[in-house]
Formats: sequence, structure tokens, C-alpha cells
Amino acid sequence: MKYTAFIITLAATVFVCGCGPQIYTAPDFELVRPLHRTAAILPFDVIIDPAKLPNDFTLEMKLDAEKSEAYGFQRELYMQFLKQYEKGEYTIEFQDIDKTNALLNKAGITNADLSQFTREEIGAVVGTDVLISGTIHRSRPMSTGTAIAVGALFGIWSSTNEVNVSLNIHEVSSGNLMWNYDHKASGSVGSSSDQLAESLMKNVSKKFPYK
Repeated sequence: MKYTAFIITLAATVFVCGCGPQIYTAPDFELVRPLHRTAAILPFDVIIDPAKLPNDFTLEMKLDAEKSEAYGFQRELYMQFLKQYEKGEYTIEFQDIDKTNALLNKAGITNADLSQFTREEIGAVVGTDVLISGTIHRSRPMSTGTAIAVGALFGIWSSTNEVNVSLNIHEVSSGNLMWNYDHKASGSVGSSSDQLAESLMKNVSKKFPYK
């Protein structure tokens, strides 16, 4: 029993692998970077592949999961950035995400509506110099505790949950894309949503260009 409990605990540890990220930086980024003082992190756009949902996972559950994780990834990225900012590693300040979301809500902009507005329009609402937005494409929902145990005991650590993460930084004044980070990873059956978010966002924060 103790051995099984240990294996299940070990399996809960996130396992993320994949090729290195592809990063784009605008040619004039170094020229405009000193002008960027504040950044707002928007809720993520999370998409779970509807073709690979479990039989007991309804469309309503899918939409609820996407909405929940949109704000979960936003918060995780904010926390990772704050850790680095408090160490004096970043040259830009981050608007509190609760303030960002409140300003968006007051303007009648929901997470589902973000794509209908330009970066300039959103920037005028939140009042920052740059906007940080992200997209997460997942092949399937995270596994259950039962699947974690099975995966640990029988060594089933295949790429059951493929994840594509894209992070963008847009300058508000011009609306131009300043920086893009694209990464494809595979989460094991032991990956929880929170663990995957933490792992991915730690990697993103290390590549962040405002250092």
C-alpha cells in the first residue's frame, strides 16, 4: 500500500517535454523597449480538442474547463512574472490581473469577446503600454486520479496530452506584435491542469524579453 501511494504521488509530478520554443522578436523591439513601462496580462484563449473528449465529458464541461483554465493560465503567468520582478530581473511592471479583468468587465469585454477588439482598443481600456496574450491548444482534458495510478504502475507515459502554447506581446500605441513565443509540449497522464500551467509558464518567464 505504501509503495502504491508513493508511485501515485510520483505520477502526479508533471512531465512536460518537447522541442525548444520558437521565438520571434520584432526588428525594432530594442528601440521601443525603453518606452514600455507597464504590461497587462489578458485571460488566455484555451481550446480543448472536441474530437478527443472522453465519453463522459460533455460539451458544457468542455466550455467550463476552457473558461476556468483561461483565467488559471493568466494567474499562473502573472505569479511567475511577479516572482522574477521582485528579484529585480524585469524592466517592466505588471498590472494586477484582478484590475485588468475588472476594467475589461466594466467595458463589457468578456474573455470570449477579446478577439473582436484590436490591441489598441483593449490597451485603451486597461491603460498599459503593452498587452500580453496567450493561446493554449490541448488535445484532451487532464487525466483523472485513476489514470494517474495506472500510468505510474504500468509505465504508460506516452504523449497523451499534446499542448501547444503561444504567447504574444503587442505594443498598445502601434498595435504591432513585438514578441511571440511558440512551444509544443506533451503532458503525461499524470499532468494536472495546475501543474502543466506552472511548468509551461516557468519556461515562458525565463524567455521573457524585458530583462
